[in-house]
Amino acid sequence: MAACENKCAKHYHVRKDDLVDVISGSWKGNQGKILAVLKKKDRVVLEMQNLSDAAKERIGKRTLKKSAQNPKGGLVDRSVSVHVSNVRKAEKKD
Repeated sequence: MAACENKCAKHYHVRKDDLVDVISGSWKGNQGKILAVLKKKDRVVLEMQNLSDAAKERIGKRTLKKSAQNPKGGLVDRSVSVHVSNVRKAEKKD
């Protein structure tokens, strides 16, 4: 059994606010910005960029309840969750 199986912090090749390309999976070929890193599930939450209307429909929306922050409630676009191994940093274009 490894000495730091549950204690050591995980390190990934990407961080929050990085611009990444999705290299495999159902969102392959798209680009997005990392909103959050979910270390327990080894996933990253992406805000997809330059999506067509059909792709936006595939992501869908979620319903928000009425609250003090959002008095009317309503529909909000969902984010995409992708395994960290399926993304790579996007190359900077100069």
